Amino acid sequence: MDAMIIFLLFISGIAGGIINALAGGATLITFPVMLAAGLTPVIANASNAVAVAPGHLIAAFADREKLPTPDKYLLISLSLCVTGGVLGALLLLMLPDRWFVLPVPALIAFATLLFAFAPAISSWAKRRRAGTEAGQRRGLAVLGAASIYGGFFGAGLGVILTAVLSLQEPDDIRKVKVLKNLLATAVSLAAVTIFIMQDAVQWPETLVMLTGALLGGYLGGLLVRVLPAYIVRWFVIVAGIVMSIVYAQRYWL
Repeated sequence: MDAMIIFLLFISGIAGGIINALAGGATLITFPVMLAAGLTPVIANASNAVAVAPGHLIAAFADREKLPTPDKYLLISLSLCVTGGVLGALLLLMLPDRWFVLPVPALIAFATLLFAFAPAISSWAKRRRAGTEAGQRRGLAVLGAASIYGGFFGAGLGVILTAVLSLQEPDDIRKVKVLKNLLATAVSLAAVTIFIMQDAVQWPETLVMLTGALLGGYLGGLLVRVLPAYIVRWFVIVAGIVMSIVYAQRYWL
């Protein structure tokens, strides 16, 4: 690795850690940098997942006064996230690179749209406040599907989780963000365990980005108390649009 790649990996790791703590969506920034470092798409995705995974947990504990009390619903949610993360990771590794690259522009565009419409999604979630048992079952079903997506690619997972959790806690955004980070940790750790066991991680690049992501995750956990998410949201949206166009030209044209 040359000095510029090391710098980009480290800085994108910091940015990704902060973004994941505030709103989710670090993959929109970090995955393209892994590709720029010369990794193949599947290896880049697996390595990126390992690099950004700890940031979720650090962000959750940085605001630990809002950590949820362990209960049946939390345990079921964590179990679903672990299972979904494993299934998504296995699906990714089953695909050859030439198949995985085809949906990459669409996945980035999808995650960008989620990010762009995150306020509308949150408003919808609040209107549909669902404390009933049926509402919880629907939320768990969506959580399971989101976890599979998170294990496969992950960009935008934080937005999906935030919307689902807002159904149950519409009036406490800090509690939602902490729980979102815990569940995203479960998805990520399950997926990265599979990636590591299958030797799908390029460690030099991963460790550089991981160092930045650890720092960024802690900073983001502190910033979430005072910094409005929209400050980073527009940066992520613009970056996502640009990356969607760039990778559509690369893989579709």
